[in-house]
Amino acid sequence: MEKPSNLLIKLAKRLFANADIQEKFIEALINPQPFHPCILWCQSRPNISPFSVETPASWQPQFVDRLPLGEKPGKHPLHDQGDFYCLDFSSVFAAAPLLTIPPSVKLIFDMCGAPGGKSIFAWKALQPELLISNEVIGKRLGMLISNLKRCQIKPSFVVNRDSSILAETIPLSSNLVLVDAPCSGQSLLAKGEKAPGCFHPTNINKCANRQKRIIANSAQVVAPQGYLAYMTCTYSPEENEEVCQWFLQRFPQFEAIAMNNLQNYQSHLTDIPCYRLFPQDRLGAGAFTVLFKNTDVGEPNEVDEEIFNQLGCREILPK
Repeated sequence: MEKPSNLLIKLAKRLFANADIQEKFIEALINPQPFHPCILWCQSRPNISPFSVETPASWQPQFVDRLPLGEKPGKHPLHDQGDFYCLDFSSVFAAAPLLTIPPSVKLIFDMCGAPGGKSIFAWKALQPELLISNEVIGKRLGMLISNLKRCQIKPSFVVNRDSSILAETIPLSSNLVLVDAPCSGQSLLAKGEKAPGCFHPTNINKCANRQKRIIANSAQVVAPQGYLAYMTCTYSPEENEEVCQWFLQRFPQFEAIAMNNLQNYQSHLTDIPCYRLFPQDRLGAGAFTVLFKNTDVGEPNEVDEEIFNQLGCREILPK
């Protein structure tokens, strides 16, 4: 068994006062165990399910199924047909606050779109008039486009622009902006994957500064009375609660929305209503999530064809 680093031990002590929970958290990262696979039904679920299904969590949407250990849904023909999308159950937790947003959403903008799971979740949950999914890293665009096409997500566009350009070009336009922020990726360890330097303060601070820049630009895209969903797959408070505190200080028109269905997961590190899933809970590798609302009053700005062309948006035409 791998020995925990001093930085991991230090993080565990910051996150949990209880020594037993610290130990379980560390164990989940240095001796990772498989998690249940999970699928999001993009199309109508068959009358007879092709898989056995685990008992759903109380906050789990009806269009998501958690499957028994050992199932390989990605190899099923329905996957290739785009009937469902495979995702980590932690991603379902992170996106669960979207289920509380009132219907009749016109425009959803996903700021950090690839590989597409949060975009697909938002599209399925809210059925917007239009979904725009952005990915700033060019080499990740292919997987995003492929997944949106395969899963028949329409109407949708893909764009490849920095968040600062989007803040200037489409301000106050989107009823919901998703920020699945690039982070230190500490939860990758709970999946048995590598994340070099994920506990190092220099890397964490670099990520936190990038997250602040992205969320600040994203806030400018949110329409009056619209929502901003912020989420990560890491554990460091600097990338989670502290980003939220920074954000609310600088954008006082936003307020964090309490989630009754997630109250058992309320972060004990802040009074802000934000929520955490930890790997020792055995539901998923880990996630942080919070939903902000823009309390300003007014009409959203329209995003028209001229702006699409200016941004170089590519329409996704399903296969």
